[in-house]
Amino acid sequence: MSCNPRRACALFCALVISTTSPAHGQARAGFTIDQILDYPFPDHLVAARSGSLVAWTFAERGVRNIYVAEGPDFKARRVTPYQADDGQELTFLAFSNDAKRIVYVRGGDHGANWPAEGGLQPDPASNPVQQKMQVWSVPVAGGPPALLGDGDEPDVSSTGVVAFVANKKIWTAPIDGSKPAEALFFARGSSETPRWSPDGHALAFVSNREDHSFIGIYTDSAHPLRYVAATTSRDSDPAWSPDGKSIAFVRRPGRGGAPRSPLQQQPQPWSIWIGAADGPPSSHQLWASGNALVDSLPRTADDRILRWAAGDRLVFFSYQDGWPHLYSMTARPGGGSAPRPDLLTKGPFMVEHVDLTPDRRFIVYSANTGTDPLDVDRRHIFKVAVDGSSAPAAVTSGSGLEWMPVATGDGRSIAFLGSDAQRSPLPAVVSTSGGSARRLAEDRVPAGFPAAQLVTPQQVIFKSPDGVEIHGQLFKPGNPSSGRSPALVYVHGGPPRQMLLGWHYMDYYANDYGTNQFLASRGFVVLSVNYRLGIGYGHAFQYPERGGARGASEYLDVLAGGKYLQSRPDVDSKRIGIWGGSYGGYLTALALGRNSDVFAAGVDIHGVHDRLPSVDDEVFAHALVGDGIKMADYEQALKVAYESSPISAVATWKSPVLLIHGDDDRNVKFSQTVDLERRLLEKGVDVESLVIPDDIHDFLLWRSWRTVAGAAGAFFERQFLHSTTRSQQQP
Repeated sequence: MSCNPRRACALFCALVISTTSPAHGQARAGFTIDQILDYPFPDHLVAARSGSLVAWTFAERGVRNIYVAEGPDFKARRVTPYQADDGQELTFLAFSNDAKRIVYVRGGDHGANWPAEGGLQPDPASNPVQQKMQVWSVPVAGGPPALLGDGDEPDVSSTGVVAFVANKKIWTAPIDGSKPAEALFFARGSSETPRWSPDGHALAFVSNREDHSFIGIYTDSAHPLRYVAATTSRDSDPAWSPDGKSIAFVRRPGRGGAPRSPLQQQPQPWSIWIGAADGPPSSHQLWASGNALVDSLPRTADDRILRWAAGDRLVFFSYQDGWPHLYSMTARPGGGSAPRPDLLTKGPFMVEHVDLTPDRRFIVYSANTGTDPLDVDRRHIFKVAVDGSSAPAAVTSGSGLEWMPVATGDGRSIAFLGSDAQRSPLPAVVSTSGGSARRLAEDRVPAGFPAAQLVTPQQVIFKSPDGVEIHGQLFKPGNPSSGRSPALVYVHGGPPRQMLLGWHYMDYYANDYGTNQFLASRGFVVLSVNYRLGIGYGHAFQYPERGGARGASEYLDVLAGGKYLQSRPDVDSKRIGIWGGSYGGYLTALALGRNSDVFAAGVDIHGVHDRLPSVDDEVFAHALVGDGIKMADYEQALKVAYESSPISAVATWKSPVLLIHGDDDRNVKFSQTVDLERRLLEKGVDVESLVIPDDIHDFLLWRSWRTVAGAAGAFFERQFLHSTTRSQQQP
């Protein structure tokens, strides 16, 4: 069945009804899409600089608010007044120095790859009043929020002044909003990443000049801006020393130089520099990475590479031993040879979320390790001394998942977010010395949430045809039928993500986890595949030689997942589907195009379908050849990119597909779905489409998630449960 836009709107309305009605949405295990997605999702956990106060955001059926809790009882209470599922994010939470107010950003799309045309902010609720991204503060004790100004990236000074970014400038306002915001200074380029000095009397920032960038320092209007060790490099991530006399920062080469072969991954070497924040200008390189791919600048969960710890030590991330680990080194080297960094977290695991304790002597972090072999597919909390004087110590353990640790200001507790296979994420606290954790805000979980009816996914490990070991999570129906069941492969997006043995720590994948639970309740065997390019299994796994547009080697893992399901005695090999969003949508489309013999139907949510360069190929090719790149290399790269794209497999695509996309997507162009649908319709493939007007890539509205999950479930039921199955069709 193919759908024109008018038909798609009718499908949208029908699904909203069908996912809540007993006739269609009632699962065999007794729960609906509405029930499984009706959980409060916590995020952006922060701790005050003193005392035991913590804060986080809750999204409850799309209604986003800030909650706080304070020891010793840590009873949760709401401090913001929002009441609508309006799609306005709450991000960048930060306490004032006296812990009396919380600063935050409302609005925007902080996961976007590019800004919308004209700088328009997301308006998924189609509000006739144009939405804005704004900086606010709210009293912890209660009271109305105060608007500080339009902007993003707030940083709160110790003196109660908030700096934030708007229109490529840095603005300031008093934290209570008692005066209008003012532009702090004029500077060329784009001023970003404000960082107050410890005493609040100077501000470091990144001055982005496109092909290069500087670390700037502003003191007052009577003194010129100061640029620290300005070169042709790209400098970023400023971190003040505790005494305010120095600034550490990350340095990368400026954009330019001879082009490299598009057939190969290119290293991104980097270094750590320290510059004087006052007095005579001086700077020195503290440490430099190697030049291999494994030495590249790492990605981190909160985008902060550097942390200035006690004892004048810098703690930083590096992938240099093949895993993303924490290293520490002195920031004040003496004479002689350069200091060598100490590896704080050693072993075959990844470190992810990180925080310093108030005394800066310890790092608390999450990692996929522990005493249980299954912990590679979980997260637990650990702490380690920043000087390496003690080995890492586990703070949490067991069959649950824990992430985003923050140490309370009094140093007595560690707050974190946690879940398990059945219980959705909630904040929790545990003593700094370890012990039993206490989950907070349990009363916010609706009484109808079906935790007791959820299955525990099993870890499964299988190999791709080229020998790569792949981890997956298998959801088996809690009440399977007596015969062989239909099955689904689920592929995550990113691709630097890892699906886990429980509710996920990102809202997008928590909703997908809930959807997989719903599909299992309907009688489907579901296999979530952690394909190469994902995190959690080391550098070689995350950066394969022929991944992505250089050959899509990760598809081998997806196909291996489908064939693993075919080999299971409880699976009907003719009724195997596939679904996923973003990069998972890309792999879904690749699977349906290349292997309709394995994957009988699929749901492709905002996937990439054409991986060819968007620039004028001929002009680009001549520019590369003129600068030393062989035409043959470029032509081969184009050929491989095309063959790695689902559009190259339309000729062999036979399986029906449901295409879903929000048309304000700032990560994958909406035209990717428009183009694929036209190609498939011209070939005669059964195509259904569902468009979510005005919503973005990471659907901001709860009702959008409900509709999308309901659409996926209804589609697979029509294909595999309520119609003639493939196994009954004539060849």
